[in-house]
Amino acid sequence: MADYCYMCGEYGKVERHHVFQGAYRKKSEAHGFVVNLCHWCHQVPPKGVHHNKKNRIALRQICQREYEKTHTREDFIAEFGRNYLED
Repeated sequence: MADYCYMCGEYGKVERHHVFQGAYRKKSEAHGFVVNLCHWCHQVPPKGVHHNKKNRIALRQICQREYEKTHTREDFIAEFGRNYLED
């Protein structure tokens, strides 16, 4: 799969990343909260989202903002377990 990395913009081979994992993986897929990341931004320390909490939270905040365009914050918390945005 060749495309652009959502994080760094590099063109090339990318990997699909579910922004919300674990119990929320299917919900992430259903809401389109899946992004293309290059291997470095996905899996490799220090900036890969599986190793970098700041980058992981940033993606979740983007998704929460998008979700809240059509739903309430309470709906988001009920569906994804917590609020990722500061009030």
